[in-house]
Amino acid sequence: MYHFIWNICLWRSMNFCRVYLMSTTGHRITQSLRKQLYAAILRQEIAIFDKCNTGEFVGRLSGDTQLVSNALTSNISDGLRFAFMSISGISMMFYTSPKLAIVSLAIVPPVAGLAIVCGRFLKKISRDIQNNLASLNIISEERISNIRTVKAFSKEINETNYYNSQLDDMLKVCYKESLCRGMFFGLTGFSGNMIILSVLYYGGTMISDSSLTIGSLSAFLGYAVYVAISLNGLSSFYSELNKALGANIRLVELIEKESAIPIYGGEILKNQLSGDIEFRNVSFAYPTRENTWVLKNFSLKIPSCTVVAIVGASGSGKSTIASLLLRFYDPNLGSILLDNYDLKFLNPAWVKSQISIVSQEPILFSGTIRENILYGAINSVKYDVKEIAKRAHILEFTENMPNGLDTVVGERGITLSGGQRQRVAIARALIKNPKILILDEATSALDAESEHYVQKALEKAVQGRTVLTIAHRLSTIKNADKVIVLKQGQVIETGSYKELMNLKDSYFNKLIQYQTFT
Repeated sequence: MYHFIWNICLWRSMNFCRVYLMSTTGHRITQSLRKQLYAAILRQEIAIFDKCNTGEFVGRLSGDTQLVSNALTSNISDGLRFAFMSISGISMMFYTSPKLAIVSLAIVPPVAGLAIVCGRFLKKISRDIQNNLASLNIISEERISNIRTVKAFSKEINETNYYNSQLDDMLKVCYKESLCRGMFFGLTGFSGNMIILSVLYYGGTMISDSSLTIGSLSAFLGYAVYVAISLNGLSSFYSELNKALGANIRLVELIEKESAIPIYGGEILKNQLSGDIEFRNVSFAYPTRENTWVLKNFSLKIPSCTVVAIVGASGSGKSTIASLLLRFYDPNLGSILLDNYDLKFLNPAWVKSQISIVSQEPILFSGTIRENILYGAINSVKYDVKEIAKRAHILEFTENMPNGLDTVVGERGITLSGGQRQRVAIARALIKNPKILILDEATSALDAESEHYVQKALEKAVQGRTVLTIAHRLSTIKNADKVIVLKQGQVIETGSYKELMNLKDSYFNKLIQYQTFT
């Protein structure tokens, strides 16, 4: 009795250890995969994000990593267990009756071959399902994050129907997977049944000619059932493994992909950057529109500590100039120089530490105002956040908040007004004391009062810096040292604000007349 209880306790303890070890190993594998994948996503160049939506990356981070982790832990554990059971059962079958074992297992190789073919199709279908899931993630994330727009246009029903139609398309792919899985398990189940039937038939003939005893046949039949169950378990393992392989292909593609524009590497200037900028015969087309030139043979020199405004109609290439200076992209032709050094040969992280940008629609992260300001900080450097906030005119509105600079701004800064978000963005840009400041239509979406505060903050921000202003409102370019007028990616006029105003029938005057600085 005590021996029996001891065996039960030992067996359960071993089972506990197996489950615990596999579970913790699975969590560690998932964590490792997600770390590698997240790092791989963030190190990719901007062009990748132009082609792939956020939902696809989120799907790989959550779903694909979990599938691969399960395959490498619980599924592997079950697969090894069933493999051991199969080997043990087959060994006992050969020990009991080699002839009967050969006859009963003859069905296995051809069925296994068909099962492998089905498994390959299952892997492809699994990858298609993961791609469909990524598309669904894109739709749901985009619509939910822009729910105000959906409700403003009363599109709830339309969006629901669109999402449902995408689900219906995915269901068709899932039906294919079900058909393939059904054939797969049907074949493996058929092989198990054929083993048992062949044992009964051939075993009976062997008993009739006295080459096998009834006891041996009974034992052999038990082993055959044991093997059939094990093979069924192995087929389930193989099916899940192929699903994981489909997900793993998507993961490996991204993890092993090297960025065309690395985060680090390249030269760091020994002397302090003065802020001279030169675009030399630059031509550029976005990777998603390779046949459409945004900039054509564009040249521009910006001396240190000068303010240059770039104006032009929508699509003329204004924001593209800022993207190229930040090295989000490399030009197709020509070069961009900082202090006479080609941007391609400079350390990208160091370059970005010297440049700050304030965009038209600043994105804040779901944290406090202080955390969002410090997001622009350089590591290991101490900052006086309150002083930076004062210079950006943030204290005017935080003093009325119970938590001041520690007020939580909500997702994308939703609890702050447009002007308040813009002032936080200016503080974030100034905190690392950049030598070059890019103002990408920084006041175009603001009301008069908000623009007043933002403009006061910008007046302080531009002092002692090289400033590239992508202009919308006239108040932002009147004091510029030089105004560059773009049309279809080419410079057509240049001069001070007053000089261009005095040119009759100029393109600049037409832009002012129609207020198309967009």
